[in-house]
Amino acid sequence: MGQKRYRCSLCNKAFGTSGSLRHHMKVHSTWKPYRPHVYDKALSLSAHLKLQMRADPGEKPFECAVCSTRFARGGSLVEHSRIHTGEKQHKCHVCEKAFRQSGDLKLHMRVHTGERPYKCSVCNMAFSRSGTLKVHMRVHTGEKPFECTVCGRRFALSGNLDKHSRIHSGVKPYVCHVCHNQFAESSTLHCHVAFHLGHKPHRCHDCDKAFCRKIDLNRHMRVHTREKPHKCLHCNKSFSRSCTLKTHKRRMHTTRKPYYCPYCGWQFKLSSDLKRHVRVHTGAKPYSCSQCSSSFTWPKQLKVHMLKSHGKGTWFTCDICWKKFGSKWCLKRHLLRHDDVKPYVCSDCSKRFYTARELKAHQPVHTDVKQFICGLCDKCFKYKPYVKQHFKKCFEQLRSNCQ
Repeated sequence: MGQKRYRCSLCNKAFGTSGSLRHHMKVHSTWKPYRPHVYDKALSLSAHLKLQMRADPGEKPFECAVCSTRFARGGSLVEHSRIHTGEKQHKCHVCEKAFRQSGDLKLHMRVHTGERPYKCSVCNMAFSRSGTLKVHMRVHTGEKPFECTVCGRRFALSGNLDKHSRIHSGVKPYVCHVCHNQFAESSTLHCHVAFHLGHKPHRCHDCDKAFCRKIDLNRHMRVHTREKPHKCLHCNKSFSRSCTLKTHKRRMHTTRKPYYCPYCGWQFKLSSDLKRHVRVHTGAKPYSCSQCSSSFTWPKQLKVHMLKSHGKGTWFTCDICWKKFGSKWCLKRHLLRHDDVKPYVCSDCSKRFYTARELKAHQPVHTDVKQFICGLCDKCFKYKPYVKQHFKKCFEQLRSNCQ
């Protein structure tokens, strides 16, 4: 690459010739002597005036010999012709990757330099491209310009709408060449194939945990840095991942329940909650043990099974009573009982509880509302275990009547 020894004293940009620097300095100057007679916009260079005058009447004298596309500038035609020839004359001196346009190379160089000139004014996250910042701002503004024509759900990105549309169409275009499983997203297939290959190239330098994708490693690093860039505009709670923020908003700040159980009519705010609930009716056990023929309804059941039966995984042991738990969260909850810490308080009777679930189960004591409804006979119950027990009897009775 040629030496650029002429440097702008205002913005530090460098140029190969003094003439190029002189032309550039007019960017900083308010003096624009060239004014077209068609409208009032003034221009700093005579060359810009000629191009503008040509562009105004729609004159495009340069035509592509291959596809007949026309251009106002010869340089634009030269750049366009590289699409047909495949020529990529702008080469990165670091990794040898080549590009058709110098602007693409300039953007690519930020991968090596780490330059991120576009900064979010809300959370200070920085980006290498202005378009990426524009899309990121939708996290803070809540703007979702792309709407599903089937269910009305809105998305911040057109790509996310395309992925969502496959839920309705059932299309799974990505096929695993090993086991022929089909997937709706290429990223899911990529991770799935990595399991076959045992390939996890992205490793955390703090805890040595490995990942299939770099984006998963980047998300994981926030566990160590405690960075939480995604803030809820309703309650100011912060999250390390945008999808966690999205789930939080739908669970905590909306009353909309668009997902219906086809068996009992129960409504849910999240599709994942409905998916888990349906297993109560179907008896599905999608989590299979890789060591034996056992299968389970919930992932935590599989995890405990792997620990108890096959010695796979890590127990979390209480150092007070030596009781073992399958997850760190369960141990943390258990330790509250030793410390006699009951952080959840009933607003009606001031009774205290170890967990939010225990408080929620207690609250119906203070009301006559029967919020749990049997989807088969519409009978109402005050407590969830009662409706579950009733539903089983009701379902068996219905099935025997049909026979």
